[in-house]
Amino acid sequence: MTRERMSGVDTAWLRMDSQANLMMIVGVWVFDAPLRREDLEARLRERLLVYDRFRQCVHTDPTGAWWVDDDSFDIENHLVCEQLPDPGSEHDLQKLAGRLAAEPLASNRPLWQFHLIEDYRGASALVTRIHHCIADGIALVRVMLSMSDDGQAATPRRRRTSAPPDSGHEDLAHTLMAMFEPMTRTAMKSVEKAGGSLARALEATGESGTLSGLLAIGGRVTQDALAIALMSEDSRTRLKGKPGRHKVVAWNDPLPLEEVKTVCRALGVSVNDVLLSCVAGALRRYLADKGDDTRGMEIRAMVPVNLRPANESPRLGNRFGLVPLVLPVGLANPLERLYDVRRRMDELKGGYQAPLAYALLSVVGQAPRVLQSGILDYLASKSTAVMTNVPGPAEPIRIAGKTVQRVMFWVPQSSDIGMGVSILSYRGGVQFGVMTDSKLCPEPQHIIDGFAPEFERLLLTLALLPRDLLAGGPVDPRELEHRLFGAPPPLAA
Repeated sequence: MTRERMSGVDTAWLRMDSQANLMMIVGVWVFDAPLRREDLEARLRERLLVYDRFRQCVHTDPTGAWWVDDDSFDIENHLVCEQLPDPGSEHDLQKLAGRLAAEPLASNRPLWQFHLIEDYRGASALVTRIHHCIADGIALVRVMLSMSDDGQAATPRRRRTSAPPDSGHEDLAHTLMAMFEPMTRTAMKSVEKAGGSLARALEATGESGTLSGLLAIGGRVTQDALAIALMSEDSRTRLKGKPGRHKVVAWNDPLPLEEVKTVCRALGVSVNDVLLSCVAGALRRYLADKGDDTRGMEIRAMVPVNLRPANESPRLGNRFGLVPLVLPVGLANPLERLYDVRRRMDELKGGYQAPLAYALLSVVGQAPRVLQSGILDYLASKSTAVMTNVPGPAEPIRIAGKTVQRVMFWVPQSSDIGMGVSILSYRGGVQFGVMTDSKLCPEPQHIIDGFAPEFERLLLTLALLPRDLLAGGPVDPRELEHRLFGAPPPLAA
């Protein structure tokens, strides 16, 4: 029997399944016309099944986890038709997606399943479920794009006859177990494979692979390692707690991407800064409406950072690190909140928390399950949400001649984290989606409904700005408060 060893990181995702949170990436596709099952099946056979992972089961033994060909593979088990209650509203589709997000995949089959609603509001919809051990969101976006009418089928790779090396993960695991020991050249090579951040930094100083070069940046590496290990808990809110077994999903009408970019150009911030600040504002609005005191409130979200080299085509598997972003939910001023988000993101971009987090996942994927659970439970206790922001195609996707009108996805929440927020740009719009545990947040639509008003507050604020404020570059929010609202002027430096 031919088998291929699963990487340490992918093994970690495999073992993260719990009764409260299943490690599936869940997507929803809405088409503009009816999509026949036989047409979708033909496209899956042509474009999806060329990837080995979608024909392979996972086998585990005392030596680890392995990818093994499913000799009894039957696509009938993976493409199923669903029906919504008549007449099939958007709310019904959301309920179906929530139910499927809490329904385990069959462990004796390849870990994916597509659910086609052939008759949805005169057209069709598709709910996709793919286990995170197969791939991360960046890779899966590429896979799904290959399924489009304009996409290119993947070229099947020659299968290995023996287990490949684990990309230096074993060396890296030993390094992290002795985090405060001097770094070695072997560790350097391992981290390079985990994302390349440290290697690129050393190359810039001409010290690549040397102990002196490692020590030159070791202070920041140690600082970031301690930041992960010593994270304080974020604010205790109704969104934190022990989750149940039921999921609820919601989404909004897309925001115009060009309007978002207009705000970015005027205020000197990134699209990501604007969107995350709107997330913080929507959460503040939701909690305030529930009667909670939001003053000084901070909510930590784990944000995936892609670690693939810029010139590398995404492969299946997971190549990202989770970084902790603290959202300033307690800030009422939208400009102050926006610039605070930008500052915090800039701090994260300049560090090594992403490759360190990736390496930590490699460690826990090879460690005993009880140790993995303990580490993940500890990290989850410091966070409230998982948030993703993935750029999608600007042009419409067509599958079997049917245009995808809307596409959404949610990444899983690990341990006791009860909320996932997804942001996806597509066809000139920005789509927000929220998945929550029904016990902690039974009405995520109320959060979703706050995104657009928070963005409109930014637009209104921008329209009210005196032109001379924009002439010198990004606006100081304290100066804005002084000029517009009569707040005390900022203190001189």
